Amino acid sequence: MTPQNHLAAFAGADEIRISSRRGDGSLRPFVPIWGVVVGDALYVRSQAGPQNGWYRRALASGSGRIRAGGTELDVTFAEAHDADQLAIDAAYRTKYGYFGDIGGIVGPALWPVTLRVSPV
Repeated sequence: MTPQNHLAAFAGADEIRISSRRGDGSLRPFVPIWGVVVGDALYVRSQAGPQNGWYRRALASGSGRIRAGGTELDVTFAEAHDADQLAIDAAYRTKYGYFGDIGGIVGPALWPVTLRVSPV
């Protein structure tokens, strides 16, 4: 499957299941989160801020696996400080706006806890 196909699978899924790697290489339990594709990249955010367990573990390990839309993929996690955060906000609003108020996942307070998820 090409990177574009992977992105399409994740872009179309309401929830992404994310798992980071432990020090011994094993995977932690998968956690459901929201994610969006902007350009050629997948982004996820920690709605609960930098103390959220999955976020801290993903950032610390730098690698893991994601599942969505019938696709499973080994990935790396990296801070997305150089990403277009306004475009990521817009993508979250477009994808998840039908839930109603999604203010807890968009805006400048969430920009520092945005991760770029890249295929290995």
